[in-house]
Amino acid sequence: MESGGVAVKRTPGRRRSSRTNGGAASVGKRSRDRTCSRSPPPRKKLGSGEALEEQDCPEYNGSDDDLFGDYDSFSGNSSLLANVEAIEQRCVLSPDFVLDSKSIESRAAGQLQNAKQTFLFAESIACLRNGTEGDFVSSVKEHQESSLKCQDDEVLEDLPSSQLLFLEQSNECFAGPNTTPGVQQRDCPMNICLDKTSNQSLCQKTECNKEDNEPATSELSTIALADPTRRKSLKDLLKSAMTGNARAPAPLVSKSKELSEVLVAEEAGVPEETAGSSFIDIGPFYGLPTKVKELLVKCRGIENLYDWQHDCLTLESLKQRKNLIYSLPTSGGKTLVAEILILQELLCRKMDVLMILPYVAIVQEKVGNLSGFGMEFDFLVEEYAGSKGKFPPVKRRLKKSLYVSTIEKAHSLVNSLIETGRISDLGLIVVDELHMIGEGSRGAILEMTLAKIIYASKTTQIIGMSATLNNAGDLQQFLKAEYYTSNFRPVELKEYVKIQDSIYEVDSTAENGFTFSRLLEYKYSSNLQKIDPDHLLALATEVIPKYSCLIFCPTKKNCENVAETICKYLKREYKTLREREKRDLIDDLTNICNGKLCPVLKRTIPFGVAYHHSGLTNDERKQIEEAYSSGILCLLTCTSTLAAGVNLPARRVILRAPYVATEFMKKNQYKQMVGRAGRAGIDSAGESILIAQAKDKQLVRNLVHSPLESCYSNLLLECNKGIRSLILSLVGLKIATNPEEVHRFMCSTLLSIQPQLLPKGKSLWDVIVEVLQWLKQNGLLKERARCESEHHLQHNLEITHLGQATYKGSISLAYCDTLYADLKKGLKGLILESYLHLLYLTIPYEMVSQCNPDWMIYFKQYNQLTPVEQQVAAAVGVPESFIAKKASGQAIRKDVDGDTVGRLYLSFVLHALVKETNIWNVAEKFNTSRGFVQTLLNSAAAFSSSVLHFCEELDEFWVYKALLTELSKKLTYCVKAELIPLMEVAGVLEARAKQLYNAGYKTLAHLANANPEVLVKTIEHMSRRQARQIVSSAKVSRMFCEKPQTGKCFQQICWVNRKYWRILILFGIQLCYNHPS
Repeated sequence: MESGGVAVKRTPGRRRSSRTNGGAASVGKRSRDRTCSRSPPPRKKLGSGEALEEQDCPEYNGSDDDLFGDYDSFSGNSSLLANVEAIEQRCVLSPDFVLDSKSIESRAAGQLQNAKQTFLFAESIACLRNGTEGDFVSSVKEHQESSLKCQDDEVLEDLPSSQLLFLEQSNECFAGPNTTPGVQQRDCPMNICLDKTSNQSLCQKTECNKEDNEPATSELSTIALADPTRRKSLKDLLKSAMTGNARAPAPLVSKSKELSEVLVAEEAGVPEETAGSSFIDIGPFYGLPTKVKELLVKCRGIENLYDWQHDCLTLESLKQRKNLIYSLPTSGGKTLVAEILILQELLCRKMDVLMILPYVAIVQEKVGNLSGFGMEFDFLVEEYAGSKGKFPPVKRRLKKSLYVSTIEKAHSLVNSLIETGRISDLGLIVVDELHMIGEGSRGAILEMTLAKIIYASKTTQIIGMSATLNNAGDLQQFLKAEYYTSNFRPVELKEYVKIQDSIYEVDSTAENGFTFSRLLEYKYSSNLQKIDPDHLLALATEVIPKYSCLIFCPTKKNCENVAETICKYLKREYKTLREREKRDLIDDLTNICNGKLCPVLKRTIPFGVAYHHSGLTNDERKQIEEAYSSGILCLLTCTSTLAAGVNLPARRVILRAPYVATEFMKKNQYKQMVGRAGRAGIDSAGESILIAQAKDKQLVRNLVHSPLESCYSNLLLECNKGIRSLILSLVGLKIATNPEEVHRFMCSTLLSIQPQLLPKGKSLWDVIVEVLQWLKQNGLLKERARCESEHHLQHNLEITHLGQATYKGSISLAYCDTLYADLKKGLKGLILESYLHLLYLTIPYEMVSQCNPDWMIYFKQYNQLTPVEQQVAAAVGVPESFIAKKASGQAIRKDVDGDTVGRLYLSFVLHALVKETNIWNVAEKFNTSRGFVQTLLNSAAAFSSSVLHFCEELDEFWVYKALLTELSKKLTYCVKAELIPLMEVAGVLEARAKQLYNAGYKTLAHLANANPEVLVKTIEHMSRRQARQIVSSAKVSRMFCEKPQTGKCFQQICWVNRKYWRILILFGIQLCYNHPS
């Protein structure tokens, strides 16, 4: 029985008839019918492809159903038992009553058969106790029609302690020795079946069990014939049977879980296995429940998939678990396909998933978007970005995890899983922007990550997607993947080039690549012509304010200038559109900045215009993005980083110049920018206009018609920086322990597929030997000779303690020695009166090149330090005299390390920020942009996490472990302590955290239990979508704070209902019961 209750076939009017004058006779008749001929029919096994058929089956009462009518138990209804006893006595004393052995035997057989089904679960417990887990599982499968399956451990942890106590007592009862089996059989005939079958393997067939019960039946009838006074009355048999039912453990499943399983079964027919043996079809939406489709409609507005998405999801290669690369233009819907594949892996295959994204902002956005799905379908969404993420991740038996990670964090995560032997837990890895494998040092890290997965796990599937791929063949060979591509775009994109007043359409069939489209008609005064020679105002006002527009500019400063210039000449009517909402946006930005607002934004937002670049703080950027998405802002001037960041499409995209900073634009960058044109479901077409000078016409023609750049391995970039880190980690992870194994691994990398990248005259083996020699010379690896035979000497590679700390902390090999020296020096005189000394140690070495100190500010900030804090400068090697002479412009005779001077200056910036937690004030104090302060803070938070992992591998740095743990958390949020719990929630930044805290939502529990509708009414300027997302994310974050699930996998719990209380008393089981209901 699925519900674990007693099988009762009810007929209309049964209870009413039992209370009438003629009820006794009718009850007696029904009692005989139930005991003799109404045993429940065996349930039919269903094959994998069969559908559930409706049958005329008995009604099964669950533990919460009205089992005994108005009474707590069968013993409470004395009239029923009295009537049964009277009927039985009349039958015995009647002269027509013949004691027929066959009838008695058939009755006893029916009763025993019922008892056998009642105690069948007890048999499985005995099998588990005497055998192995494997025997238990196989036996349960063979008795599907009448036995109960072992439930998940999640139910165990939801039970109160009183029920866990009952488990122990009931197990002792089942496990107790049968000291007097004869007496036991006489007292309780129901146990005859139990004793007979409990000594046999449950793997036997049902027919064998039936034959084994026949001697017991005969024995019972013989005892009854020989001594009628000892014969059990029908009343006693009823008591014994129902008491046995109460003792038998019920299935470990809650009512809500039963109901959800029934809904899934109705929806899917019968769980069905597809070509992938581990894939379980649980619904009609590509193997997923209909609820997935409903959430896509509700949260994303997606009602139907595009044809290419359906074709891609039904590819035979995906069913066969092959790796896949698919490429489509921007805005084609690639992400949705990836999300469906992720849900299939989590829900149907019950495996963990890793999703790799290029930037922290995209990771945070994706965590927020998928948290709702995680709460609905009971999986975890974990953020691995910046300083967030645990290595190795917490191992969970019951819940599966989706790790959403940046490229760097994904590499560390994969390393930790390989080291702990858990890489096979990853069923799927999804890589967005796969073309980034060919972009600098980050591309090298991505290549390392994928190569390790391919080499270490044969069961992990890799899905890569990109809008800009050229040499897909090389990537196919590297990933051993199939390739799917399409030119589909939901909105047609028209590309134009503007040269002077003429606008040309990009046409590959034309002789010169361009086709004349039109002349720009806009009356410019001579003054305006000088201020706006590129006619940005004319191009923008053709679409705004009715439609949206993006203007990509080469530099951050140019973004601000263009925004201000356009607003100077816009008509006053632009200010009246959504005026109240714009005013609210200005108020929000002012509150975010503690009463301060960028003067440029203050002048441009009333016109619906703003700029977007890295100079904004995280809070400002998020507010501007939300305002643009909702239509409050109609024009954004931005840098190229927006093209690869969050999705902000527009009707028209204008490229201010074919340059990114001072370098001419690449085809990949161009495609990403123009790909933002056209909003699916809103615009019928998208337009991109590239503004070019006459002198650049040929370069622009080559740009728009040239093929995409190819992706090449970057392992040899910057003096073999990538391959050195890779080989060091291979030895540390014991993937390779000698040069031959290193070479075998390197043959599976993208570098081996592109031998043209190797230095001239050198093979891959030569490069490996050089790298190994360098690692040994720098104390990161060591070699130990081992004699395997008389004529063979094996040279094994081992990683040193410094090498282990370097690769586990993801520290650049160029700085590992410097970091070790700085930490070692700090031990001699670590100053802990403030955070200053620790902050110096966590300043990223790469940030020094961006630091250009203002020496007067440097000297002023030094003098504002306490005497103890000034000792930090002397301790790291920057004396006061040096700073004073630089500020006064005097000559410096004694050389001081420039990197040390720069890191100390940056530590002053962070020190001021930690004390004030106000980026605006700190930026003004140091005469720098607030964006630079924000970048410094984010980089320091991530690097402090790396330094912490570095120190954890070196015992001599034990003192730093606790110190850096706290500092890393402080840098991650840089807010007051009471706001930190709220900042754990994806999508909640400082401004929103303050709003929530002031509204009474002061903990994760408050936020997780919040009603989204109440949040919308309570928190200013919060949409329903944002409220739902924040509540879902809070629930996910709260899960991470809970204690990981523990318990024995096959431990059994008897779920006791209140209505069985009196039965338990009869058996002498004392239970202090405290049911959650």
